[in-house]
Amino acid sequence: METILKYFPNISDRQKEQFAALYDLYYDWNSKINVISRKDIENLYLHHVLHSLAIAKYITFKPGTTIMDMGCGGGFPGIPLAIMFPEVQFHLVDSIGKKVRVAGEIAAAIGLTNVRTSHSRAEEIKDKYSFVVSRAVMQLPDLVKICRKNISNKQSNALPNGIICLKGGDMSAETQAFRNCREIVEVSNYFGEEYFKDKKVVYVQI
Repeated sequence: METILKYFPNISDRQKEQFAALYDLYYDWNSKINVISRKDIENLYLHHVLHSLAIAKYITFKPGTTIMDMGCGGGFPGIPLAIMFPEVQFHLVDSIGKKVRVAGEIAAAIGLTNVRTSHSRAEEIKDKYSFVVSRAVMQLPDLVKICRKNISNKQSNALPNGIICLKGGDMSAETQAFRNCREIVEVSNYFGEEYFKDKKVVYVQI
């Protein structure tokens, strides 16, 4: 929790409570359904929660924004972002039922009323959203191909609607086709920990 407060000192008491509750909930669920590497659960806040919140440093979503977390797994980046933006609507989607179940149970346990979940393939989702977010789900061209249909034409944020994903390593090949409509930001611009040195926020305008 100290790591979260270090970079987001102005969150409300309610948000502090919700973030603080995540460790015990994920630890308990992870003992039954492996949604996070067992070796990595101790690093929940740094490797998963704070990493997800790099998107909150990149953009402040306006109230009423709609977002799909494609391939949410156990709820990242969707759940931390839903805590951070309680007036934004999140739809967490994953093709693996047991993982999206964990995401839904944790969202309910901490009282997130702005989250819904679907056990579905992204190809099956027809709804429109301001943004699609994801964390290292697949190659960027494949992600854009699948999710382009889900991006709404109705704009409400400072950043045009599109796809925002958390990636690592060299992105030059993946982003080549989008060089005129994309932005890559180093997560180390936001967070100083060594873990983030090769992590990136990648945005593609749709």
